[in-house]
Amino acid sequence: MTEQHCDRTSGAPALPAAPPTGGPAAETDAVAPRPTLLDQMGGPTGFVYSTVPVVVFVAANAVLPLAATIGVSLAVGSALTVFRLLRGERFSSAAGGMLGLAVAVGIVAWTGSAKDFFVLGIWVALAGFVVTFGSVLARRPLTGVIWNLLHGGRHAWRADRAVLRAHDIATLAAAAVFGTRFVVKEWLYLADSTTWLAVAKIAMGTPLTVLAALVVLWAFRRTTERLGK
Repeated sequence: MTEQHCDRTSGAPALPAAPPTGGPAAETDAVAPRPTLLDQMGGPTGFVYSTVPVVVFVAANAVLPLAATIGVSLAVGSALTVFRLLRGERFSSAAGGMLGLAVAVGIVAWTGSAKDFFVLGIWVALAGFVVTFGSVLARRPLTGVIWNLLHGGRHAWRADRAVLRAHDIATLAAAAVFGTRFVVKEWLYLADSTTWLAVAKIAMGTPLTVLAALVVLWAFRRTTERLGK
């Protein structure tokens, strides 16, 4: 004869206890990994998107007349923009790449020189160096100004020597990237080396940007730790 456990007040059979919640299974639920810095900058696909137009232009220029090279570059750039939009990317990101390409080939069409495809980037690098290095000389490093603006502009961040030093380092890192790009590309531009200009643009693009961004991110975190949000 089997024994049946009953509720003492009602006489009804007792129900089995529910399994405990919040145990190891719940604690080990997968946590979505935080995006890396490279992911936030577009990831590997972002690097590809910035590389393809350069490679296409140089490759086409090696075998086609300049007018045809411009046409092929714009066609590939347009196709790439449509592809990015179909993948669900923001219009500003997808169209921004096409706008930069259009300006670059527009300069080439105006001057008639293939190497002028890179002239806009050369002068942007020079402008970036002047602004970042100048801000350090003025004792208002640009990364610190940006951090303060992002946090309401209410912090006396320059009064903290450790914070100011961190932003001096971060802004000088950005200035070094801009300055190196300008010196190398300007030298190759004067040497009429279109192919090596393409190599320099790719090699000194995303990789150097990521390195400088890591230093800036360190300065931002250090400032937040010392001054709060």
